[in-house]
Amino acid sequence: MSVTLRNHIGGKETDANASSTLPVMNPATGEQIASVPLSSAKDVDTAVRAAAAAFPGWSGTPIKERVQVFYRYKALLERDMASLSELVTRENGKTLSEAKAEVEKSIEVTEFACSMPQLIAGEVLEVSRGVECRIDRHPVGVVACITPFNFPAMVPNWTIPNALVLGNTMVLKPSEFVPLSAMRIAALLQEAGLPDGVFNVVHGGQEVVEALCDHPGIEALSFVGSTRVAKLVYQRATAHLKRAVCLGGAKNHLIVLPDAHEEMTASNVAASMSGCAGQRCMAASAMVAVGGVDHIIRRLCDEARAIVPGKNLGAVISKQAKERIERYITEAEREGATILVDGRNAVVAGKEGGYYVGPTVIDNVRPDMKIAREEVFGPVLAIMRAKTVDEAIAIENANPYGNAASVFTQNGGLARYVAERASAGMI
Repeated sequence: MSVTLRNHIGGKETDANASSTLPVMNPATGEQIASVPLSSAKDVDTAVRAAAAAFPGWSGTPIKERVQVFYRYKALLERDMASLSELVTRENGKTLSEAKAEVEKSIEVTEFACSMPQLIAGEVLEVSRGVECRIDRHPVGVVACITPFNFPAMVPNWTIPNALVLGNTMVLKPSEFVPLSAMRIAALLQEAGLPDGVFNVVHGGQEVVEALCDHPGIEALSFVGSTRVAKLVYQRATAHLKRAVCLGGAKNHLIVLPDAHEEMTASNVAASMSGCAGQRCMAASAMVAVGGVDHIIRRLCDEARAIVPGKNLGAVISKQAKERIERYITEAEREGATILVDGRNAVVAGKEGGYYVGPTVIDNVRPDMKIAREEVFGPVLAIMRAKTVDEAIAIENANPYGNAASVFTQNGGLARYVAERASAGMI
């Protein structure tokens, strides 16, 4: 029997002012595990008021005392590693080892936040005789955090420990696909001694996001999700003069040169394209094969075939996501690409209702194809061919996304040549 979740506001679970709910599904089985309310702007206002009421006391607490809450929170994350990992797997569908790695990253960020007293020390600058400028850092106030489905524990914890240690109070809007981990985080923060109202959770969809962007009581906002929505959130939040950091999608290019180490390249590319079922912004989704690298591609296909849905490959988040990913594959095949490893119509015995897409490797993809230009967000690798390094770099530079790119070679000079010319922010 699934339960309907409630919001966490002012240290208490409260019923949402919602006229409807959405089912929360276990992607690995297709079974409903909870219902999440589609809260209203009124719920956002209630949460912001609770956070604003908590702000003077929390921001006025010395940072060395605020940090103590997060030392305890880190210990609780470590204590509950197994159950937190299981919860992530249950609502997201990723493998247990991937879920555990996600919780470990949450612990690492919390540990970083605990070092803030050393990192935010003020400065005194002598600007002229008898005149000094003093730099102090102050919390901005109530902040909002809007997080995606692909990392239910890690992405919220990118923001929560840092923002709260620095004296801000917060309203979190988790993805409606994975709301359970957010409620568990709220419970652990409360157990760690965080005062009521400092951290609040409001469930919902577009209305909640828009209310967070518009609310005059929110000073800053962070968002992680698709590029389309990231642009809308950024425009709306900054139109209200909020500070905003909005992270969108990616199309990461792996340039493979003929001298690349065969085993390392094949295993790394296969792991990158399939980790978290390809549902991560750092996933390898486009490989640019330069010259004679067919031996590496053959090895890559062998590696991909060893990745088995339900065993070492998790589910994608929803039935709609599975259908969308498979449409990309079918369309690429229709346009003339070659399917070397086909992950469509994957079914896991005993979990026939789950949303699985097997690892898929597609060769002879042209840069103008949809699958080469858009973020697929599944365990799919599109291989484009190039005759020269410069042609490969031109393909990478022409893509509208700019998150990350990699080069596989044993030649240090060529590696630096690519790193200096590729346009992605991370090489």
